[in-house]
Amino acid sequence: MSLDPAIRPMLDQVAAAGVPTLREAGVEQGRQMYQRIAMLDGDPVTVERVEDISIDGAIPGRVYASAIGRPLPMLVWFHGGGFVIGDLETADRTCRKLAAGFEMLVVSVGYRLAPEEPFPAGPDDCFSALFWLIDNATRLGGDPTRVAIGGDSAGGNLAAVTALRARDQGLPLHCQVLLCPVADCTMASASYHAYGEGYLLTRDDMDWFIDHYLSGRQDAKDPRVSPLYASSLRGVAPALIITAEFDPLRDEGEAYGERLRDAGVEVEVRRFDGQVHGFFGLSSITSVAEEAIDLVTARLRAAFEEPSPRR
Repeated sequence: MSLDPAIRPMLDQVAAAGVPTLREAGVEQGRQMYQRIAMLDGDPVTVERVEDISIDGAIPGRVYASAIGRPLPMLVWFHGGGFVIGDLETADRTCRKLAAGFEMLVVSVGYRLAPEEPFPAGPDDCFSALFWLIDNATRLGGDPTRVAIGGDSAGGNLAAVTALRARDQGLPLHCQVLLCPVADCTMASASYHAYGEGYLLTRDDMDWFIDHYLSGRQDAKDPRVSPLYASSLRGVAPALIITAEFDPLRDEGEAYGERLRDAGVEVEVRRFDGQVHGFFGLSSITSVAEEAIDLVTARLRAAFEEPSPRR
């Protein structure tokens, strides 16, 4: 299909403005640029409760709830940003929409970032956060027997990696939601070559991210870095994977879905034609963003209605 006509003007403006690449901008300016991109997701949605917390006394977190007074199913969310940029603020609009779309508790996790804290700091924080949040769900207003995880881009990678570790440690999860996830840090898929330039996220951006995240490319096939290379996916949480047609990460996300399906895991893979990486956070530009968020909340609602998975 052709590119969403609502997206093309934005890409043309970026090209005409001569916006520096992440490699040119560097880490601090890149983080500031990402903050501005997050503003394209429209005005923040009002929810019943927003509270900043400290997870296990060390990891920043933010709780969103669309209802109070009863235990709510809980979604643990990991923000995107290539393991280098992004934070609780850049995830704020997405988390508000998710909390407003279904009566659940959404907890955004501010895991450590590279290059200050490279791999494995990020995935270690995400698993520690999940473990702590399950143990402390009741006092936060959540139901520890109804827990899902999710994330976008690098956050999708961290959600997939955390789901694998949760399976190994016997932590039950109802669902994992992976939005345009990084699943293979070898950057070898065909979509990197087809859509690696001119579609917002570039191949060079990903190369820059991974250079900061890893101490060396010899780690790229470590399953804690690239869940596509896990020896077995059997028994991990059911998954919803969303991909975008014009995204260098498209093929690896869909390949991960195929591996889950082959392992007997319930999985839905939905490609949004005409869209670019991170389109679900561009609601001020394309109405398709809301369609993707609605799909996520519908899948979570269905997952939480199912019997609790066993430990």
